[in-house]
Amino acid sequence: MITAIVRFPIPTETTLKTAFNLFQGSAPKYRGIPGLVRKYYLWDEGTAGGVYLWESRALAEAFYDADWREMIAERYGAEPEISYFESPVVVDNAHEEVIVDAAE
Repeated sequence: MITAIVRFPIPTETTLKTAFNLFQGSAPKYRGIPGLVRKYYLWDEGTAGGVYLWESRALAEAFYDADWREMIAERYGAEPEISYFESPVVVDNAHEEVIVDAAE
């Protein structure tokens, strides 16, 4: 599995409540995305983004296409920065399981 961390600057006056409303408005668009296991929205003063758990890097990279990057830039006012990490073991306490993705 792949974890993608997406970050982009936002105006420092953007409050958590404002970010929450933007995030909640976009959340339904992420349901049913092929290969997306989970998404977490991130906010801190001056920064927003998301942590995504994907089945594969290929599916993640296919999702973060030019249209998606443009949508983020238009919605939040900045280009996203994406970092990818292998996630061979995931502990999911909510479902009381450990997910193992065998290293290739």
